[in-house]
Amino acid sequence: MKVDLYNRDFLKLLDYTSEEIRYLLDLAKDFKKKKKQGIAHRYLEGKNVALLFEKTSTRTRCSFEVASYDLGMNVSFIDSKSSQMGAKESIKDTARVLSRLYDGIEYRGFSQEIVETLALYSSVPVWNGLTDEFHPTQMLADLLTIEEKLSRLDGVSLTYMGDARNNMGNSLMIASAKMGLNFTACAPSSLFPSPALVEEAKKIAAKSGGSVTLEEDPAEAVKNADVIYTDIWVSMGESDDVWENRIKLLYPYQVNSSLFAKAKDDAIFMHCLPSFHNRETRIGNDIASRFGINEMEVTDEIFESERSVVFDEAENRMHTIKAVMYATMKKN
Repeated sequence: MKVDLYNRDFLKLLDYTSEEIRYLLDLAKDFKKKKKQGIAHRYLEGKNVALLFEKTSTRTRCSFEVASYDLGMNVSFIDSKSSQMGAKESIKDTARVLSRLYDGIEYRGFSQEIVETLALYSSVPVWNGLTDEFHPTQMLADLLTIEEKLSRLDGVSLTYMGDARNNMGNSLMIASAKMGLNFTACAPSSLFPSPALVEEAKKIAAKSGGSVTLEEDPAEAVKNADVIYTDIWVSMGESDDVWENRIKLLYPYQVNSSLFAKAKDDAIFMHCLPSFHNRETRIGNDIASRFGINEMEVTDEIFESERSVVFDEAENRMHTIKAVMYATMKKN
């Protein structure tokens, strides 16, 4: 079946079939090969994209910018201080203005409703660089990394440790269900994904051959795991006063050598970054001073180990984002 994604928005993986996701992954592999071999691929020469950032980022911004340049495009970076979006100008008006000036729009910020509204009123493709609910570009990078390291997606067992109701927990559950992985969310029950989204994911997984499991016991959750994945315990935009409660809830779910030993011998560690695995950040040092812990969601030993593929993941953001932009902007 021929896949045509021209002028499609990329807002969440729920909107995409497994065949369409497969197409994007294969396209990303091709772009990665060209990049490594120094083969030019300026297939979108002269086009212009706008990057709207209400939340700061390293990987997302750099990936979109480098991917755009490689494809021959011009980029405008617009942060919350240099735009009237949502302040003096509505989201829908912003979408209608920018889509007259640009050939594609990326949004990274807060509510999923914002990026959905941008897409509804834009005449050009809109891409979700992260919202509070979903992180689809990260998912493509994660799937590509897993396939590179384990040579398959079907039947891979992925355990996510931590706050499973955040954008990463939601997105990994859906990505796994779409592509036939066995997904386990390991967290206190108060931090499980929404029941409605879990049920939707289970229905998708039933068709793909995957599965969705919710588990409170870390030791049980990582049995036979091929991938152990975690994320920071407090998401961007949450207030600092949630740290104490979140640490109490999630410290038993820290990814450490004892937990990792219970997974498969060739299991890999993944993290979307940034990570608080030591005191070498302002926040990490502050948390250590306030709560007496030097490592949070993952220990430095695991983060820096040969089992860790976090920087392969980070690189793959660029290749998969390139695939998304090309597929949605290049007319077949």
